Amino acid sequence: MIQLLSVLLDLPGIIEGAKDGKGRGRQVIAVARTCNLILIVLDVLKPLGHKKIIENELEGFGIRLNSKPPNIGFKKKDKGGINLTATCPQSELDAETVKSILAEYKIHNADVTLRSDATADDLIDVVEGNRVYIPCIYVLNKIDQISIEELDIIYKVPHCVPISAHHRWNFDDLLEKIWDYLKLVRIYTKPKGQLPDYTSPVVLPYSRTTVEDFCMKIHKNLIKEFKYALVWGLSVKHNPQKVGKDHTLEDEDVIQIVKK
Repeated sequence: MIQLLSVLLDLPGIIEGAKDGKGRGRQVIAVARTCNLILIVLDVLKPLGHKKIIENELEGFGIRLNSKPPNIGFKKKDKGGINLTATCPQSELDAETVKSILAEYKIHNADVTLRSDATADDLIDVVEGNRVYIPCIYVLNKIDQISIEELDIIYKVPHCVPISAHHRWNFDDLLEKIWDYLKLVRIYTKPKGQLPDYTSPVVLPYSRTTVEDFCMKIHKNLIKEFKYALVWGLSVKHNPQKVGKDHTLEDEDVIQIVKK
């Protein structure tokens, strides 16, 4: 069995005004800021109103859903005024607008580099420096109460997965979506002289998938005894291939560790 999440938190519902402390909202949202993935469960019969309220509350607490950090360089300095550099055309920000925004924060000396067509909100997020960018899946429940035509429309909405919790419909699609959004990598082990164990993969985050990361996940002493590894899968040119600890593994690779 694959353990998708080390911790799965079922947080209380977020109500309007949560970001200001209503209904213990600050505590709930503070926990959400630490998550690797947020699932927002909505009633498919009235999703838009609830979706907007929840998004506004999360955004007011510095959580940005399904977006990347603005591609803006920002560095405060002691003197020299505001120096603005744009590497591409800007539709909203110019030197005066940037100076005006920074003045609100009492910043009068800084280097700002705009590497994409940025907005005022993008610049504010960078200056604030406390935003978190978290992937989000909108889980639309009660699809047993809508038509097939309506279901087809919902499937086209980005970041959405329709389900029926009562009938346990479409849970497989939801699990697959969770896996994709968490960007996890499954590595299967192969003891010497045996077949690969496809029942209990070692799960690694996408950003840490070297052979050394794999060894550390098993036990920190394993890397001390490491000699080389044999790998089968997409990360190698031939199967098996002898690799070192710096080799980067791909999803569903098979690995055999050879000790000293």
